[in-house]
Amino acid sequence: MGPVLAGVLQLLALIAALALAYIPLGSYMARVYSSDKHWRVEKWIYKGIGAHPDAEMTWSAYLRGVLAFSAVGVLFLYLLQRLQGVMPGSLGFSSVDPAQSFNTAVSFVTNTNWQSYYGEQTMGHVVQTAGLAVQNFVSAAVGMAVAVALVRGFARSRTGELGNFWSDLVRGTVRILLPGAAIAAVVLVACGVIQNFSGIHEVGQFMGGSQQWNGGAVASQEAIKELGTNGGGYFNANSAHPFENPTPFTNLFEIFLILVIPFALTRTFGVMVGSVRQGYAILATMFTIWLGFVALMMWTEFAHHGPALQAAGGAYEGKEVRFGVGASSIFAVSTTLTSTGAVDSFHSSFTGLGGGITMLGMMLGEIAPGGVGSGLYGMLIMAVIAVFIAGLMVGRTPEYLGKKIGTREIKLAACYILITPALVLVFTAVSMALPTPPHSMLNAGAHGFSEVLYAFTSASNNNGSAFAGLNANTDWFNTMTGLAMLLGRFLPMVFVLALAGSLAGQKPVPVTAGTLRTEKPLFTGLLVGAILIITGLTYFPALALGPLAEGLA
Repeated sequence: MGPVLAGVLQLLALIAALALAYIPLGSYMARVYSSDKHWRVEKWIYKGIGAHPDAEMTWSAYLRGVLAFSAVGVLFLYLLQRLQGVMPGSLGFSSVDPAQSFNTAVSFVTNTNWQSYYGEQTMGHVVQTAGLAVQNFVSAAVGMAVAVALVRGFARSRTGELGNFWSDLVRGTVRILLPGAAIAAVVLVACGVIQNFSGIHEVGQFMGGSQQWNGGAVASQEAIKELGTNGGGYFNANSAHPFENPTPFTNLFEIFLILVIPFALTRTFGVMVGSVRQGYAILATMFTIWLGFVALMMWTEFAHHGPALQAAGGAYEGKEVRFGVGASSIFAVSTTLTSTGAVDSFHSSFTGLGGGITMLGMMLGEIAPGGVGSGLYGMLIMAVIAVFIAGLMVGRTPEYLGKKIGTREIKLAACYILITPALVLVFTAVSMALPTPPHSMLNAGAHGFSEVLYAFTSASNNNGSAFAGLNANTDWFNTMTGLAMLLGRFLPMVFVLALAGSLAGQKPVPVTAGTLRTEKPLFTGLLVGAILIITGLTYFPALALGPLAEGLA
């Protein structure tokens, strides 16, 4: 079997698995967030944190809950790293320095999981399990909660209430992420991923010295790392490491975990707004972009010019030979079109155009299908923009799901789509202009610029993957990427929740013959076009200086 055919067959198997999970998982999540009953363990949690799960919240109260919870998470994880040297289970590792502790705490709380350290040489068992793994669950649950709040904004009318943040947070964790990660962890252990709390072992003799490996609760971390679109690896090689991802089957299974909740949330959206066809329209938009990117990535990596690449049958540099070019291409597209950031190959070693595709996937806003929760609310914001554009074209007041898109709504949507590009471009420009930050670049020219552009694209979009050539463990990059992650996560949430509150306060507009049918293929095409054009106009100059210049050289 040729490598191209193997890649296509893996892609078809992945699509089939996602299709089988779509309706049951999406409908189940809709029931979870619509239920008025609480499990006993959930009641214990509410009592422990002093929350009243049945109290409805306005958008501002919901936002305060998100910010307060996340601030406590940053502080707790920061202190846990700073105290690692005096805690048991540290494997002899010292406390993490302040700049890196800040960066890592922000990274995991914001669902970014950017890592400027070697996991197997920096973090002990306590920090990995009680700190990083816990945030993998709750940061994903926060994103899902915000998405559900926006869906309620479309579904409700004449009210300013969006549900209860604490209830949404706990239910998303207890009823969706925990059982899903537990099942996934069992599958991964059965397939060879390690799960233990062993210490550091010396393995064999190599070039006159020994190789050291440490164990860890890797399978459980790996499961929620992918299912929650987190991405932070137990080891520096991430999902290219055989302890995290030992076989081609586990590789495909991990891609499935990355995509299953973001895609299924479109079904949840359709059920909660009372029209599953609206959910299918959003799904079609996400799937069209994702499949197009996968096809383009496979083409660039299999058919790139050059005698060495043609003789090898593809661009194998930086690819794990256990998976090959096809599976690596699917993984790279899936991890950058979501907010995962896990890698099973090194994006810096992709062809110039292939590296550009990974960057463009993040620059789209990670909405195809995006992170858990963040992908859905990002796509719904783009749907609002597309409806507004359609209204301008036909001279009609734009409406979406029975809600008028007026001045306030479009201002909030515009602020949402502008904040992340502003962060990416400003931080990149400042880093290139100052004398010290460019010294962290491994390469010069267009590829070196791509390293810095990729870093701030990844941080501001809460992705977490890296181009692998940039030394980001400096005070400058630890601090600046930390700020980019904070602003890139929570400023958009402000606009999302404010939009949700504005929509929930409206009364529904009746459907007429002139209403734009947003469940039709025509709207899907309009939405895909709006996403690609808006992103292209925003980022094209920067892409032209980096990956496009390299790819066309």
